[in-house]
Amino acid sequence: MDARQRFDSLVRTHSTEIYRYAYWLCKDEAVANDLVQETFLRAWRSIAQLREVAAVKAWLITIVRREHARLFERKRFVTDDIDEMPVEDEDSLSADAQMDVHLVRTAMSELPEKYREPLAMQVVMGMSCKEIAKTLSISESAVMTQLFRARQKLRGLLDPGEATEVANARD
Repeated sequence: MDARQRFDSLVRTHSTEIYRYAYWLCKDEAVANDLVQETFLRAWRSIAQLREVAAVKAWLITIVRREHARLFERKRFVTDDIDEMPVEDEDSLSADAQMDVHLVRTAMSELPEKYREPLAMQVVMGMSCKEIAKTLSISESAVMTQLFRARQKLRGLLDPGEATEVANARD
């Protein structure tokens, strides 16, 4: 398979996931599209250097993260609160389920980045602890700890009464 075919296959296989992750990072459809485009442009330039096919997703995630960081190096964006873009399958959800999805997303966005990023990689991207560890350049045990703490904090944000009960049980 030549480089063009490898690249086409890579784009077909990963573009939806990469877009979903880019959107999760920036919360803006146009910026997410730009991030995905720049990610695949950089991937195309380096496709010949890709040796480990199993590491493609982590490689692309790393590129997206770096491109997202570069946005803030170059330019500061004026941000406004806007309604979140609905995911295609949310339309089939009941009103209660849609509200639950919105509450979870809102709570996840309130988590510190240290916890939000690995949780998003696991939940949104379906990445394993090993893949997350490689992408974030931390140990697998650190990833598991951050995911555990992220879930605890998320639980506390979604049900403040439960967080108080957990805290009281520890004392």
